[in-house]
Amino acid sequence: MTGKRFSRYSANVAAAIGLAILLPSLTAASAVSAAELKVMSTVAMSATLDELKPKFETATGNKVAIVYSVIADLRKRIQEGETADVMILSRAALDDLQGQGKVVPGSIVNLASSYVAIAVRAGAAKPDVGSVDALTRTLLAAKSIVYADPAKGGASGVYFAKVLDRLGITDQMKSKTILVPGAQAAEVVARGEAEMGVAQASEIVPIAGAQLVGPLPGDLNNVTVFSAGIGPATKDPAAAKAFIEHVTGPVGAGVLKSKGLDPA
Repeated sequence: MTGKRFSRYSANVAAAIGLAILLPSLTAASAVSAAELKVMSTVAMSATLDELKPKFETATGNKVAIVYSVIADLRKRIQEGETADVMILSRAALDDLQGQGKVVPGSIVNLASSYVAIAVRAGAAKPDVGSVDALTRTLLAAKSIVYADPAKGGASGVYFAKVLDRLGITDQMKSKTILVPGAQAAEVVARGEAEMGVAQASEIVPIAGAQLVGPLPGDLNNVTVFSAGIGPATKDPAAAKAFIEHVTGPVGAGVLKSKGLDPA
């Protein structure tokens, strides 16, 4: 009887020792398999990525940290040496960075496109922007308008400033213009602090209290293609590629559409 107890005791001790040896190895294996990704992205994709990030983390066990800014700022930071596992900017900016060796050759994938659009407060009558002449009249009649400060490098703001020059109404618009540092134009409109706003459609659609009027008319329309590329210093290119595929996959496509973007 004593021998049997001793045998069971010995077996339990052995099992405990085996488990103690096994657990660290399992933990180490789990730590090795999980990646920590840094993503640098244009603010135009923020609503999409904020929704897709937890889905990706749950599905893969990987962790994702996202840095948002305007394209001009991100491009400058990358040129000066900052990098990330995944970089999401305009296709033109990424092509330029790839030529400088800042993006893995052949890794650039188009994600979606968006157009520069007009926004007004939800519930307000939509102004006529269906033609160049109608847009000009609408802008001149507006009490206030908000868009990204061109000096800060926001793509929609830089472009819209050129539109105003082209229409010949830059001086008339100055006194009623509000400039914001980034993608806040739709938020300002939603709060009732500006009658109209100009931003990427993807920066308008997700904002409660703002409504999309439509794109700039005719040849004033401007479409930006947003793309993703892999940073040359990434320690886990497979995980970086998996994140990009998550954005371009069926789930990602649905989220992109819901945020005012046209999937590639």
